[in-house]
Amino acid sequence: MTANSKAAWRWILAVFFIVAGVNHFANPAPYRSMMPRYFPAHGPLVQISGIAEMLGGFGILPPMTRRLAAWGLIVLLVAVFPANVNVALNGWPGVTIPTWALWLRLPMQILLLWAVYRICLADSTNGPAIEGTGGAAPPP
Repeated sequence: MTANSKAAWRWILAVFFIVAGVNHFANPAPYRSMMPRYFPAHGPLVQISGIAEMLGGFGILPPMTRRLAAWGLIVLLVAVFPANVNVALNGWPGVTIPTWALWLRLPMQILLLWAVYRICLADSTNGPAIEGTGGAAPPP
């Protein structure tokens, strides 16, 4: 993957996460309804995940924050996976989506996790290393 294509894909990922994060505030009801009952405080958790998505989306753009933001998005994607399993198993109250599409969200979320890793973390095109961070500087 070239540096230019990685940059384009980072922008696509960034817009995806930023828009999804904003939607947590513009339309929170579907996000609350997809959460398993055993999760406490659905409203605040939806807001926190929305903020995390927006921060991650903005954060993967500058090289200085890319690694931290990408790892944050990966943690977020893992954290919200139970909500996607919940809707696949039990349906999504208030949302009309075919059952097969609810199941398709599970591998799509794994693909999204892989994309964040591949585009933002997988090699040294993320900018010069900062001493002590474990990143690799690009070859001369």
